[in-house]
Amino acid sequence: MDISFSAQHEAFRDEVKEFLSSALTDELKQAAAFCPGIFLDYEHNMAWHKILYQQGWVAPAWPEEYGGTGWDLMQQYIWTTETSLAGAPSTAPMGLGMCGPMLIGHGTAAQKDYYLPRILSGEDYWCQGYSEPASGSDLASLQLKAQSDGDHLILNGSKIWTTHAHYANRMFILVRTDDTGRPQQGITFLLLDMDLPGISVEPILFASDTHEVNQVFFDNVRVPKINIVGEENQGWTVAKYLLEFERGGGGAARFSVGLQRLRRLAEQTNVGGQKLVDDEDFKNKLNETGVKIEALQFTEFRIMAQISKGGSPGPESSIMKTLGADMGQYLSELMVEALAFYASPHQPEAREVGQNTAAIGPAAGVAAFPRYFNYRASSIAGGSNEVQRNIVAKLVLGL
Repeated sequence: MDISFSAQHEAFRDEVKEFLSSALTDELKQAAAFCPGIFLDYEHNMAWHKILYQQGWVAPAWPEEYGGTGWDLMQQYIWTTETSLAGAPSTAPMGLGMCGPMLIGHGTAAQKDYYLPRILSGEDYWCQGYSEPASGSDLASLQLKAQSDGDHLILNGSKIWTTHAHYANRMFILVRTDDTGRPQQGITFLLLDMDLPGISVEPILFASDTHEVNQVFFDNVRVPKINIVGEENQGWTVAKYLLEFERGGGGAARFSVGLQRLRRLAEQTNVGGQKLVDDEDFKNKLNETGVKIEALQFTEFRIMAQISKGGSPGPESSIMKTLGADMGQYLSELMVEALAFYASPHQPEAREVGQNTAAIGPAAGVAAFPRYFNYRASSIAGGSNEVQRNIVAKLVLGL
């Protein structure tokens, strides 16, 4: 595998660094550093989104014909790496990372023409209606009923763990349109407006006291059938395609930055008269983590090579999803361990961007425990690790 960078790619890296140096404000970097989970707060997310949109770089993985950058895979990798190293925020993944690519692959011409420009500009902010109270990772068992009524479907039921539904004006959703055959055959993929009559959003607070997810209720909500993506009762195919993007890679650079942050903290922390970084047990944990991140990086490279030959992320994306969830959780655990009792104080005021509230202990501690709690969900969200391992066993290993 040739993973060297050409002169053109190195020049592109310099261009990215120059842009990030000028475009990234201290406020945006602070917002990213204090983010307690995966999703940045809406205000700073959209501020960064608009900067990238004006630059023409808001959709690095989209084809140029649909308003994307048209970058090759190595340019996308450089972008992901350099934004991680620079401490840049992440953009919200629901529209740019999932709904957009799904529409490019399965949407009608009219759906692409209408929704894709609005995703790019940030005019539409999307949430995902998949999980239900009684379904969990068994997505095929969803029961939110969509009854046909002329040119509309009438929705009744609820979705749960719906991230940022309290901000979103659009939702892509899976609904049950037929329950007479195999569960996967009666699912339809829909796009809907969140301001339709009959939709209500109720907050769910995490153990970290942060509001990121919600339960969404549907009471006789009428959705036009022209909002169906793909064919009625065949939404499972569209959903599987979209999940390949939800479960994709791109995390190794972010994890490397997290490990660097841990090493710096360990160099500044004294335990029993010695620096934590010199403690044999903790040093071994850091070194083992570095090896795992490097292995994760080469797995990403293999998937990049597959995509460069015309393939899709495929079932290997389940490998990345599982490894990424485990690594994110483990890094959050090591951060709490390194901070010791300084990780315990609940200090949300110190995490507010622009505030001058002094942190109790190292500044890294203000987001450590909230992030630790938030990342407990990452091995469930997007399909549990157990489900992902079953996919890998069947489709990758042939078991």
